[in-house]
Amino acid sequence: MKNVQTHRTLFHFILMAALLIPGWSKAQSVPGAAERAAPPPQIPLRDFFRNPVRGYFQVSPAGDTISFMQPFEHRMNLFVQARNEAEPHRITGETERDIAGYFWKGNEHLLYLKDFKGDENFHLVSVGRDGKNLRDLTPFPGVRAEIIDDLKDNPREILVGLNRRSREVFDAYRLDVQSGKLTLAARNPGNITGWVTDHAGRIRAAVTTDGVNSSLLYRSGERSPFKTILTTNFRESVSPLFFSFDNRDLYAVSNLNRDKAAVVLLDPATGKEKSLVFEQPEVDAGGLSYSRKRKVLTTAYYTTWKSQREYLDEATRKLFEGLEAKLPGYEIDLQSSDLDENTFIVAASNDRTRGKRYLYDLRKDELTLLAEISPWLKEGELAPMQPVSFKSRDGLTLNGYLTLPLGRDPHHLPVVVNPHGGPWARDEWGFNPEVQFLANRGYAVLQVNFRGSTGYGRAFWEASFKQWGRTMQDDISDGVAYLVREGIADPKRVGIYGGSYGGYATLAGLVFSPDLYACGVDYVGVSNLLTFLATIPPYWKPYLEMMHEMVGDPVKDRDMLMAESPVFHADRIRAPLFVAQGEKDPRVNIAESNQIVEALKSRGIDVPYMVKANEGHGFANEENRFDFYEAMEGFLAKYLKPDTAPAAPANKPG
Repeated sequence: MKNVQTHRTLFHFILMAALLIPGWSKAQSVPGAAERAAPPPQIPLRDFFRNPVRGYFQVSPAGDTISFMQPFEHRMNLFVQARNEAEPHRITGETERDIAGYFWKGNEHLLYLKDFKGDENFHLVSVGRDGKNLRDLTPFPGVRAEIIDDLKDNPREILVGLNRRSREVFDAYRLDVQSGKLTLAARNPGNITGWVTDHAGRIRAAVTTDGVNSSLLYRSGERSPFKTILTTNFRESVSPLFFSFDNRDLYAVSNLNRDKAAVVLLDPATGKEKSLVFEQPEVDAGGLSYSRKRKVLTTAYYTTWKSQREYLDEATRKLFEGLEAKLPGYEIDLQSSDLDENTFIVAASNDRTRGKRYLYDLRKDELTLLAEISPWLKEGELAPMQPVSFKSRDGLTLNGYLTLPLGRDPHHLPVVVNPHGGPWARDEWGFNPEVQFLANRGYAVLQVNFRGSTGYGRAFWEASFKQWGRTMQDDISDGVAYLVREGIADPKRVGIYGGSYGGYATLAGLVFSPDLYACGVDYVGVSNLLTFLATIPPYWKPYLEMMHEMVGDPVKDRDMLMAESPVFHADRIRAPLFVAQGEKDPRVNIAESNQIVEALKSRGIDVPYMVKANEGHGFANEENRFDFYEAMEGFLAKYLKPDTAPAAPANKPG
């Protein structure tokens, strides 16, 4: 089965991370007391951030072989194991960085993505299932490969996007993975930001932008010209998912004439909506799945406080309900299947464990354990992630999550506020190693889905426009006030930590609410909105005008952007700050961190600053993660003083 999901905005990738629905009323008030038994043991920090024993399982198209990633020389590499073999075989030997992602191409090859020191210019590499014939299929310096369609029914070819001709746009190529031959499938005129294939693997639709308006293009066949069938302002979205099984109509997620996005069926010849497939009145529809073999829609997806699915097919309902009965207490996902849809990789997890992975044989109704992802983390020693809801100062309902340390009276606790990245993304319920690490160290952790967070409808998203450092920041501050009112937070022991936009929110919190936080940790965060907008990756340039509408125009809104940029107000920062940055970060340039550090040092403040030369937008390599979290642990313990705090390190971590 294929799972196709979309997002409310094209910019969920720019920076890193109470609804009136059944069950949500349980989250209307603050959770009750945590377990009053003795606090769990202090789990070794590295256990939270180690690479898994094994993970990222997939099954080959024929269903006879399992693939997965496993550490080799401290890096996640590819292994394969035939179902009739006793031991797996390693087929890659990457030693610089973990493999970023992979998939089967036919039964004889696996393709994977790799970048260099975090530059995000991913190359596509092919390797045989026997570990032979390793080959870089896109060996072009400075060029980024993006998968358009893996063409599961075609054992030799895939469709790949490359910004080889121009760093700002991606042309579509048909790539023969056996010969390495690239054939231009569609030339990008300069404004296409996405391609859509039909079930025969033909490029039949495309999405364009002029920076503010988006258009949906369609053609009846690959030899026909594209025609514009629908144009919307970026505030409205019609995000194509996939073609109907007869390749005539197009499924899409749309918020046209509605606040909450819904799954609809479009007539691609006219751009008109033919029928409503699925909607959920309180939140956005997220995506749609289908059976490639049976050619039926199977499930629609959406997120309330948890990920939810609406069954559109009785066989799929029976499959999931059977698995849930076998694995009670866990969220069930199907991560891979063979082409016959008889053999599945099943993931079972929840908020307190990465969980286990199983091989499920549908014909035999047989579930076989493949691996526990992080067996050193014991579910009973980790903390539940509970939904909370409160009102913003201007009356919006804000949702989020509160994780309380186990075995402690949930009153007057040290708190770490953890704003998500994006900012047009959202926090979701599930296992989060950072949250569990902090809770294990005695902190309550608050995650707020501030205005602009996706999934809550168009109006909630639009409420964030040109509000960096303003109402978006107020929402986070209001979350702190909520915990103080409820008696959960010790107002003198509140810290803020975030990555990417969350790093910006950390700096903004220390600048604009200097009395609220005892300390802050800025991880690859923006400090100067003017320089940030001037140094975005070239392939984000088609979205630049949209960013000007959503964040601010460097010319028209220069004064506003300066007012919202923490670096220009560093003199207001009174709380201790720790900054971490990847030197090769293509999204948030290292100058963003350099500027805030230099501004503080010019005032004689020795701000701890960790830079990793072989990292980009976040630390991927295991040893760098260890360094960062060990430094953060000591920093937070020094200034927030949790009840179980380890000895504070020297002032300069790392």
